[in-house]
Amino acid sequence: MRHVISVLMQNEVGALTRLTGLFSTRGYNIESLNVAPTEDPLISRLTLVTSGSDAALAQIAKQLNKLVDVVDMHDMTLGDHFERELALLKLVVRNTRTLSEWCVSHGAAVLDDSAKSFTVEYAGGTADVDQFVAAIGRHGEVIVLVRSGSLGISRGERVLAGEVRALPVEGQAGM
Repeated sequence: MRHVISVLMQNEVGALTRLTGLFSTRGYNIESLNVAPTEDPLISRLTLVTSGSDAALAQIAKQLNKLVDVVDMHDMTLGDHFERELALLKLVVRNTRTLSEWCVSHGAAVLDDSAKSFTVEYAGGTADVDQFVAAIGRHGEVIVLVRSGSLGISRGERVLAGEVRALPVEGQAGM
């Protein structure tokens, strides 16, 4: 089964190596990995995608929680969540005007439509990105494809314990 795991971790030298080492020593491949700082510069949010049985991933989750660098973690696939990915594509095309219109009608942003460089930005679910890449490939030759990997956030009120801002409690005045 595919798992999307979100981890809050201390933004320190070697923290990422220790976390990814946990996966490699257990023989699990990380299909995508995204790390960026949160609103707290001392904490980074890591989102990774891997595959394995629920039991095996539960064991990895226990081991992740034991790492000193990990503040909190959650397997997003255990609950309702949003998942998105960003793709940047550079193409060689014959008719930039027609492709620009097609891209806009499919929810993509054209970043550069000069005669020698046609660059597009598209965001969506992983399957949507796959479909968009296949479809745009019929309109021109894709010469560069850059994908961010999955990002995820829980639906509703659930936040990771280390996140700075909690959602307001029902009945309390908002900010």
